Amino acid sequence: MTRSGAVEYDYDVIILGAGSAGTVLGAILARQDVRVLLIDAAVHPKFAVGESTTLYTLKGYRQLAERYGIPELEYLTSYEGGLHNIGPTSGVKKHFGFMLHKEGEEPDPLEVNQFSPPSKALQTGHLFRQDTDAFLFHTAIKYGCAVRQGFRVADLELGEDQVAVADAAGERFTARYLVDGSGFRSPVADKLGLREGPDALKHHSRSLFTHMIGVKPTDDVLRMEPEDLPPIPWVQGTMHHMFERGWIWSIPFNNEPRSKNPLVSVGLTYDERLYPKQEGVTPEDEFRTFVKRFPAVERIFADAVTVRPWVSTGRLQYTSKETVGHRWCLMSHAAGFLDPLYSRGLTNTTEIINSFAWRLLDALREDDFDVERFRYVDTLQKGLIRYNDQLVNASFIAFSDYELWNAVYRVWAAAEVPINLRFDRFIERYRKTRDDRVFREMEDVPYPGLLLPDQPEYKAVFDQMVTLCDAVDRGELPAAVAGRRLMAAIENSPGILRGIGIEDKNRRFMFPGIPELKAMSAWLLDEAPEEMRYLAPMESTAGASGASAPREVIIPE
Repeated sequence: MTRSGAVEYDYDVIILGAGSAGTVLGAILARQDVRVLLIDAAVHPKFAVGESTTLYTLKGYRQLAERYGIPELEYLTSYEGGLHNIGPTSGVKKHFGFMLHKEGEEPDPLEVNQFSPPSKALQTGHLFRQDTDAFLFHTAIKYGCAVRQGFRVADLELGEDQVAVADAAGERFTARYLVDGSGFRSPVADKLGLREGPDALKHHSRSLFTHMIGVKPTDDVLRMEPEDLPPIPWVQGTMHHMFERGWIWSIPFNNEPRSKNPLVSVGLTYDERLYPKQEGVTPEDEFRTFVKRFPAVERIFADAVTVRPWVSTGRLQYTSKETVGHRWCLMSHAAGFLDPLYSRGLTNTTEIINSFAWRLLDALREDDFDVERFRYVDTLQKGLIRYNDQLVNASFIAFSDYELWNAVYRVWAAAEVPINLRFDRFIERYRKTRDDRVFREMEDVPYPGLLLPDQPEYKAVFDQMVTLCDAVDRGELPAAVAGRRLMAAIENSPGILRGIGIEDKNRRFMFPGIPELKAMSAWLLDEAPEEMRYLAPMESTAGASGASAPREVIIPE
């Protein structure tokens, strides 16, 4: 794909950052004959966190695979696909696990939650990112991307007719468009002064993280009765060990017999205002000292050995005034970042690529890079940051009291099944028509970036969660009272999914079986708000007698 006219370009598109965002976009563009240059300051294989996927992540990869003809993305949607096509180094993820801890105490078996979204085919996993990112990088090259690793951008030009990047030695490349997917140290954000100030976001946290061996499974250290254990072992999912204003993650790559990877991803994320950095204390010592506060957590890491240098950050949160401009776009983590809680990183990336790629392809074909054609991408990215900021901030506030946390957790969980049913319905329509307008219609929503972007009843409960947690944060309302009020809002809302236990505050473990899925399907078909009923369409057709066949149980693929 080339441009006619006097200006000559080295490439059509330059992408800064050869992580998952840049390489997936690069593969899509190159597959459509766009001349792409992928630039990265580092060299693959390279360390990356953000290893935990959600069912929503996998639906995003599936949508990109089918929409743009990149079948390699399907390998990321199941453990078997990754095992046989990428390598035996990732782990399984069969649930989100949450366990509340108090200083000096064993965890209360009544203050835990486990959520396992149902799926017929897709299997969330713990991606060993150095391998999966390298695989995506090589896929982009296979489809035609040119690459420059170890290239540090020292200067860039954002002109009216072209963009250009150069390193300190003066090597320079030009293009028609620049995508910056490089992360926090975005050259475009730096050049244009796009970073918002510290008051732009509510949430506060800093983090330290690494990979370890010898991490004990949570199941092996708990002092609980068998009846207190969840239906799925804790080790088979992403564990969130929560405490006041923070959490510790444990993401094992070694929790499936066929994995050859002994490592576990470990991180500690907490509010830097309550837990400031101490001068002269190493991240290793900080972590070891902190986990001693919680007996069960201390036992988990008693014999763990760190295998790579710790990364210790300042405040993680940042965002940007604008994410699109004339001939440039900040994408994914170059635009902003919140917190690893709820594993939203890769999910947001797939959603942004889905909204951005077709617009960029159209712009290249028409040689028209007017900013307004990319305005929705900016709206979406800002919405993803804003709503995630509100959700994570509310969650950190709720960690201090299980009654409030239990309600906030259910607001999050209430979106997890419907959003995946939404993907199923649109993908079904696309498979029947092969008309890309189906996916463009998917963007026509009132709340871009919200977990359920087309559901006003859900938005009302989400907003109430934010209001109540903010009141707790200001000291105006006891956390337990806020929890009871939010739980009542969940129970009384006509738009909160029924059938799998979300409205039951005593349901610690959500692992829907066939009877519950039947109840969920019946509710969606007969009792849900009108705008939700498309999530579970009537699959039966009338026979010769005029009678309808039984309704099908709706399980996300």
